[in-house]
Amino acid sequence: MFESDITLSMQEICKSFPGVKALSNVNFQLKKGEIHALMGENGAGKSTLIKVLTGVYEIDEGTIILNGKKIVIKSTQDAQENGISTVYQEVNLCPNITVAENIYIGREPMKNGFIDWNTMNKNASKLLEERLNLKIDVKKLLSSYSVAIQQMVAIARAVDISSGILILDEPTSSLDSNEAEQLFSIMRKLKSEGMSIVFVTHFIDQVYAVSDRITILRNGKLVGTYIAKDLPEMDLISKMIGKNYEEMVKENKKSSRKYDSIENKNLVEAKEFGRKGTVESFNMNIKKGEVLGLAGLLGSGRTECARLLFGIDKSDHGTLTIDGKEYSYIYPQKAIKEGLGLCPEDRKVEGIAGELTIRENIILGLQSIKGIFKYIPMKKQQEIAKKYVKLLNIKTPSIEQRIDNLSGGNQQKVILARWLATNPQLLILDEPTRGIDIGAKDEIKKLIIRLAREGMSIIFISSELSEIETCCDRVLVLRDRKIIGELVGEEVQEAKILETIAEGGNVNE
Repeated sequence: MFESDITLSMQEICKSFPGVKALSNVNFQLKKGEIHALMGENGAGKSTLIKVLTGVYEIDEGTIILNGKKIVIKSTQDAQENGISTVYQEVNLCPNITVAENIYIGREPMKNGFIDWNTMNKNASKLLEERLNLKIDVKKLLSSYSVAIQQMVAIARAVDISSGILILDEPTSSLDSNEAEQLFSIMRKLKSEGMSIVFVTHFIDQVYAVSDRITILRNGKLVGTYIAKDLPEMDLISKMIGKNYEEMVKENKKSSRKYDSIENKNLVEAKEFGRKGTVESFNMNIKKGEVLGLAGLLGSGRTECARLLFGIDKSDHGTLTIDGKEYSYIYPQKAIKEGLGLCPEDRKVEGIAGELTIRENIILGLQSIKGIFKYIPMKKQQEIAKKYVKLLNIKTPSIEQRIDNLSGGNQQKVILARWLATNPQLLILDEPTRGIDIGAKDEIKKLIIRLAREGMSIIFISSELSEIETCCDRVLVLRDRKIIGELVGEEVQEAKILETIAEGGNVNE
């Protein structure tokens, strides 16, 4: 008997890919008018479950019941016709057309055989204002608005299409805390109107801020479904990773910071290095075997410093010295040849080559050093790829798997593998743990510590100050696109970093 308050029931869902069973007899229930968090490590099966529900994949076995009736979803069109809409992490809209056009693309109101622009614009404004409390000019190009507004527009389109179920897949990954809270207010409003929301996120505090229930997956299997307020945070984390979280924290504390391998000699030194309109001139030195943190709020200039050091953006003043060689500016190919590597902030856009295999992605950096006319033999490519897949515990059935088929955490590990294969002197990691689960985060933090102990220099950028405190020997604090303070050793603490940001700081000379 189907319970009256259950909108959706997915029963004994199975889905396999070559060499991988992505879902094994998974059960999931969604109630009417609830916000239900779907949690799990990267590779746990969350994305596969969502793609099954939205018609991207067909299930191998199992049953889907919607509002008491068994349904078969074979396409995204099927899902939409059944009132199921999804908003993905990367806003899947067209920046070069207006807000109103984005909301009604493919569903434009017509009059006498032509698009009724006046009605479309009025409907778009009404939808945004009444459902999302958002007042903007819908006749402007989508690209003229912030990522947060674009996310709201994507939600407005999804809500207008959906009659009952809205899936939000990592919707806050590119939002600051105020923007995220605005989104939560909208989610609560939609919930009060009877909308059922599936919320996928890696931010545990956000789960507790907005969710009614939590379903946890691990290794393609259901761990359980819990009432959010009755599940302690440490229990949630332990269930996700299959380990005792408190024991893992103790282990991390044993291995955090305080290396003995840091040398006094500067490996890289920037003097009055900068670019007008991007970041103020800065002085920075990185020693061999040191983890140097760059900390600051969103927009403080951390990424801009990384891009200048790697040569993606060209400096217009100052000098950069790498292992004794001085440059007035540098470019990425030269940086790579001088032993620098960069894992960028946006791995989807700037990191992975989605249409290439894991093997091809891993050898990209090494091939760049050798040049296009010195092709790396296939056997050597395979040896390198297999070595780093094993070293970094990348979950894949084959090195010939396309990288865009991997989970976010495993994609991040492939990018790390690419640079480790070049044996860099300095590895710049810009938000390497963003959007990945706690287990993968733990692996990457341990890797950072190990690499530094082995003598590699690392610049570590993270918005999570607890990670900065755990991993870094020294921290440069930024605000308003300039370095305002330096913290060393025992000064590297979350509270001290926040205090420096708040007070404006003083750079240690």
